[in-house]
Amino acid sequence: MSQVSTRDTSQQDLDRLATLAEDTIRRARAAGATQAEVSASVDVGLNVNVRLGEVETVEHTRDRGFSLTVFFGQRKGSASTADLNPDSIQATIDQACAIARFTEDDPAAGLADADRMATAFPDLDLWHPWDVDVETAIALGIEVEDGGRAIPGITNSDGSSVSAGQSLSVYANSHGFLGRESGTRHSLSVALIAGDDEGMQRDYWYDSVRDARKFMDAAAIGRKAAERTLSRMDARRLSTRQAPVLFAPEVARSLVGHLLGAVSGGSLYRRSSFLLDHVGKQVLPSWMRIDEKPLIPGGFGSSVFDAEGVATVDSPLIVDGVLSRYILGSYSARKLGLQSTGNAGGVHNLIVANGGDDFAAMLKKLGTGLLVTEVMGQGVSIITGDYSRGASGFWVENGEIAYPVEEITIAANLRDMYANLVAVGADVDHRSHILTGSWLVENMTIAGE
Repeated sequence: MSQVSTRDTSQQDLDRLATLAEDTIRRARAAGATQAEVSASVDVGLNVNVRLGEVETVEHTRDRGFSLTVFFGQRKGSASTADLNPDSIQATIDQACAIARFTEDDPAAGLADADRMATAFPDLDLWHPWDVDVETAIALGIEVEDGGRAIPGITNSDGSSVSAGQSLSVYANSHGFLGRESGTRHSLSVALIAGDDEGMQRDYWYDSVRDARKFMDAAAIGRKAAERTLSRMDARRLSTRQAPVLFAPEVARSLVGHLLGAVSGGSLYRRSSFLLDHVGKQVLPSWMRIDEKPLIPGGFGSSVFDAEGVATVDSPLIVDGVLSRYILGSYSARKLGLQSTGNAGGVHNLIVANGGDDFAAMLKKLGTGLLVTEVMGQGVSIITGDYSRGASGFWVENGEIAYPVEEITIAANLRDMYANLVAVGADVDHRSHILTGSWLVENMTIAGE
């Protein structure tokens, strides 16, 4: 199928979803709903897994989702289905209305305010369907894996994966808003093994893009995975100590995620956040800035509107280390007596400002301490800020990697970790909607032997 016909087909699918969404809202209103909203989506994909040069799985996917929320005054009911035939849609309407009729009034319930709906819909360059057939995907998976297996010391493979995905979605509500979105996301990955029964290590690497023409070289992904795997050989444990910790970019991203969790509406109106009532207060060093930029062409988090149809806009989250605002949809905003920040469904393209140091310079700043390349476990409390996670990585001495380490735990409180942030690197990981480099934290407890 050519890209032109793929585009035509996607437009037809969006038209069908839009017509169905608008019709469903009309029928829900006729059934007595004072307000209604519909989210509908179609996701299409190809996933191929290869191991040791042989095909393990080939999976074609076509998933559909359809959810309806109705409001009878301030009583809310929701229902969903994956079957878009008329009987299933009618049953979904009936179920949502029945739930709403028997729930309690909620003063915060209702659609987002009508005057906040998006009215401009620029092309954000998110749609790049990858016309890859199964045979080509298999060959690419083998190339990725062979790139790593060719490196001396790699003894086995957990396999490579090739994924091509397209997502189409529509959001409509009884304000008359109708928004359409289409996006693609494709990935290549491989996991490799080094060693033998006396001691083995495993690691991986991947690339993720909207446009398959922007993949890094397939064999280079395999070589990167091999390099990471071999670098973990002969890993040691550390004695318990206090030391500075450098979080690699792909791990530092999770520290941003914990910050978002602590300043998101759900945590705040439940009063279950260690950053409760912190708008206008210092939470990070004075040199720190984080901006949300939802309209970046091709960005993984780019969107013209949020999950409620509210228009997205560029907006700072952290300025000079001070928390500028919370992360709110309309419901949590009303619970807090505030306004939606256009973040129903999450944030869009967070840009963490950095000081310009590349990874080598960040190691020099670390001096002697721990480089963390992987964290494990769920030992993070958004309520108290307590942070304790299993980790592996490398011990660094005088700005140079000395040896790999494993089976350790790193611990502190997020409030202290944010306050004691020394630097953010320019080694930005672009495979996410959270764009950050490595983070250097002044001091943490490292629990080992």
